[in-house]
Amino acid sequence: MDLAAFRALLTPAGEALLARAAEVYDATGGDALRTVTLLRKEPDVEAAVASAALTQVELRRRATAKLGADAARMYFTPDGLEQATRLRVAQHRAARVALADPGSVLDLGCGIGGDLVAFARAGLTAAGIDRDELRVEVARANLDALGLGGAVQVADAEGLDTSGFGVVFADPARRTSAGRVFDVDGWSPPWSFAEALLHRPSCVKVAPGIPHDLVPDGVEAEFVSDEGDVKEASLWSPALATVRRRATVIRPSGLATLTDEDDPGEQGLRGVGRFLYEPDGAVIRAGLVTAVAAGVKGGLVDPHIAYVTSDDAFTTPFARSYEVLAELPFKEKQLKAALRERGIGRVTIKKRGVDVVPEELRRRLALVGDDEATLVMTRVAGEGTTLLVRPF
Repeated sequence: MDLAAFRALLTPAGEALLARAAEVYDATGGDALRTVTLLRKEPDVEAAVASAALTQVELRRRATAKLGADAARMYFTPDGLEQATRLRVAQHRAARVALADPGSVLDLGCGIGGDLVAFARAGLTAAGIDRDELRVEVARANLDALGLGGAVQVADAEGLDTSGFGVVFADPARRTSAGRVFDVDGWSPPWSFAEALLHRPSCVKVAPGIPHDLVPDGVEAEFVSDEGDVKEASLWSPALATVRRRATVIRPSGLATLTDEDDPGEQGLRGVGRFLYEPDGAVIRAGLVTAVAAGVKGGLVDPHIAYVTSDDAFTTPFARSYEVLAELPFKEKQLKAALRERGIGRVTIKKRGVDVVPEELRRRLALVGDDEATLVMTRVAGEGTTLLVRPF
């Protein structure tokens, strides 16, 4: 999608074409080729604009899972949608920034404007920059479409004077045409820029796999999951930090947070009790598994495995909870016999810390039976162990 074609969609005629494109797309059962062919037969519709309209319809449908009802009014590019922050995650970050009452926020590398929208809705004076002219145009269109204030312009983050803004937010690009970039010095802007930015009131979005020893002193590392999927880490500068490490778990029902202040430290090992707890990925990345263990009055099953066990039943937002029904053989032949004896024909296999490929094991077990079961295959005190569990 080129810039001229996108701008054509923002005119009254372009908006009408978008509405028509959605109707045709639905009527053809999502047949992209037929849709664009029919659109090109419309009076005075250029091929590039018809293609851009179809792209927007398809991206809006895909964006709903990430951005909710707003997606139906927003505009996207394929890579912009992929890189956009999930709505609930962006809202949480914007609320944290607004709590500091900075007045204004500058979004460096704003993309299609997902975070910019959240900042504006949180009552902040929001401005964004990006090096890509099309993304800037899309971000501006999204603010307008949602009735939000804010300024967007084409600019390069490096060398930009940010002193006029209360807080600066940066989301360094971690992808190139060759794929994902894991070396922080290969980010754009690079890690050195992000590290310097953290000397002033700021928040830097980074990959959740960032090494803990890379986080500067005084900076808070917040690891965020949405519906169980770890999405990102946010580094909060000392001016905005409240703890050293934080795990934030977001679900449709609300948000919960666990910090290093909740962590009593070493909880020790213990044998498998009546209940098993699988910590959320954000908790694991934040190094707060022992905080979960303390919260359920339990301990770790192995010093290197993120499973917690307890004799007490708890429902916690920071872990999936299972009742342990039995310990089964770890060796495949004996495991198969034990499952068949119980009439189990379908299994969900969860594994951690052991060399098991669930799909391949399930095929080799060749189970027959009417019952379903969940197996946890892991190490307990260094030994391979299979647990028959029931989620609760």
